[in-house]
Amino acid sequence: MLRVAVVGSGPSGCYTAQGLVQRDPGVLVDVLDRLPCPYGLVRYGVAPDHEKIKSLQGSLRTVLEHERVRFLGGVRVGGPDGLPVERLRRLYHAVVYCVGAAGDRRLGIPGEDLPGSFPATEFVSWYSAHPDAADAGFLRGVRSAVVIGVGNVAVDATRMLVRGAAELRGTDIPQAALDALAASGLTEVYMVGRRGPAQARFTTKELRELGALPGTDVTVDKDDLALDPADPGTLPAGQRRNVEVLRDWAARSAVAAARRIRLRFFLRPVELIEAGGRVGAVRFERTVPDDRGGVTGTGRYEDLPAQLVLRSVGYRGVPLEGLPFDAVSGTVPHREGRVLRDGVPVPGEYVAGWIKRGPTGVIGTNRPCAKETVTSLLADAPALARADVPADPVAALRAAGVEPVPWRGWLAIERAEAELGARLGRGVVKLSDWDALLAAARVPWAAERSGNARGRDTQRQQT
Repeated sequence: MLRVAVVGSGPSGCYTAQGLVQRDPGVLVDVLDRLPCPYGLVRYGVAPDHEKIKSLQGSLRTVLEHERVRFLGGVRVGGPDGLPVERLRRLYHAVVYCVGAAGDRRLGIPGEDLPGSFPATEFVSWYSAHPDAADAGFLRGVRSAVVIGVGNVAVDATRMLVRGAAELRGTDIPQAALDALAASGLTEVYMVGRRGPAQARFTTKELRELGALPGTDVTVDKDDLALDPADPGTLPAGQRRNVEVLRDWAARSAVAAARRIRLRFFLRPVELIEAGGRVGAVRFERTVPDDRGGVTGTGRYEDLPAQLVLRSVGYRGVPLEGLPFDAVSGTVPHREGRVLRDGVPVPGEYVAGWIKRGPTGVIGTNRPCAKETVTSLLADAPALARADVPADPVAALRAAGVEPVPWRGWLAIERAEAELGARLGRGVVKLSDWDALLAAARVPWAAERSGNARGRDTQRQQT
């Protein structure tokens, strides 16, 4: 049997595991994650009011419950507190790294680190109950916010800023985030792009959701639209629909509403301006289209008031200690998914997902990406299978001081979240800190380790 470790339980990791067990009945897969919860950005990057996308967890769950797939949560790989890459490699015939792109791109402008300025992903992690997300007081004292970026993450952040508590109460948003949003005094959100509407990265479905929010008016500056040289009739279908929606909104008169979203384009951030020890406004330079599909500055400036700035200008991969890393692309060098060390493919080391190709595409893009990597790994399998690895890697992990959270530990977390929701008079409510997650997971985990059930989960269908 070929033993493979997949590091990361998000879509790319699950699709990799699925491809391996579907294409080769002689493969056993351990899916490792540093969190005690699976699903990656599907759990921690999808807004709580997007139930349709979150339902993808069901198909990922089917993968992780396959008889030849085993989920091992709470396993850190790399870094000062993690299992070294080289040690993990000795436990399996092959390792596939599906660790995503955990970093954020920066604006590189003065004032970017003022209090009140955050990467949008920190805000997303907070309302998604990621255990690493601190309550940074995002909304405290905030009347006006600026979201820099015009992709779907920017749209999600904008929508969540103005969502009413009553609309979110039926979701799994953590109670502390729900309470903070309910108490918010925010009345105005600017979502700003440095280029025009035709270059925006949001999807039309996401964009239209902004116009359907109760108690919220959406405005678009007609002058911004007039700057766009693109003829909507010549645009790809998605971009054409975006421009049509924006033009419809620009033609409407403003209406009285408790909150307002202002969509702005052709504004490039140049400075965050301090006021009272925190951000108070964002200074933008007006841009105009150039003849190369980009924009150029005009030397004219505009300040937008903001006590909260969310920067949504892209993800970026971060190095994993022990793996090669291309700092320019933010990816691990590879050839058809095989990790390259000094330009040479390394047998037994592979990548898939954003750490392989960069933060591009949608969730479904991970399927062909994983398929390519699986094809490379299985082509190498005859040689890889000759390596001597432990009969059960979990025993070796425990010997190294790592106690994985088994699948039944995750199921216990699910039960605890359902129980918490029932106590609060809501549906499922996410646990949002490490102590609560691990305490919930340890109930069956401890029983397994101390009673007759010891080892059944860790050996499930893999001996």
